[in-house]
Amino acid sequence: MSPQQKNFLTLPDTTRSTWSAEGSALVAETLRASGCSRLRVHGESMLPALWPGDVVEIASCSPEDVRPGEIVLALRDGRLFLHRFVGRFNDLCKPSGFLLRGDSMPGPDPQFPPGAMLGRLVRRVGEARSVAGVTQRRWFAVECSRALGALFCHSGLARRLALKLHSRRTASARTWRIPPTAADTSSRDLSLSELGNL
Repeated sequence: MSPQQKNFLTLPDTTRSTWSAEGSALVAETLRASGCSRLRVHGESMLPALWPGDVVEIASCSPEDVRPGEIVLALRDGRLFLHRFVGRFNDLCKPSGFLLRGDSMPGPDPQFPPGAMLGRLVRRVGEARSVAGVTQRRWFAVECSRALGALFCHSGLARRLALKLHSRRTASARTWRIPPTAADTSSRDLSLSELGNL
């Protein structure tokens, strides 16, 4: 589907942004209402699986539908987390929450409550294949991403070098693309500045 057919919201870097709880709630409500949404990633916590500037498509789901290793979107305390699903916690017969972890983070996030799961990463926009399908079929790719993420977590030099190379590659790719026309802009597209005025 084209960007005109999707809601387009910006996912901020949750460690550096002053993104409001209202903006996060708007993202959550849009995803719950439409079942699918696109977000722009700004954080570095999922390097090298996701890079700042990537546009991702998220489909709504519950924790029971997710397998360990998939990348999911969750909401807690007014903040959005787009991290890898580690597993569920069960307290006797009722679910008591789940755990997430960024590939380039030193440890897992604090436990999320069961209702915090918003959706799973379906694909990066611009890629033909499904990210979730690759995650489920190719555990080796997940393990490689985690290993490189650990390197980026503990080596600031490796992280800076990777980000610099990635930004050069994407800048080079942009010069070969045809710039979008005004007709390509949809009234349903929302930018971070528009969301900030809520």
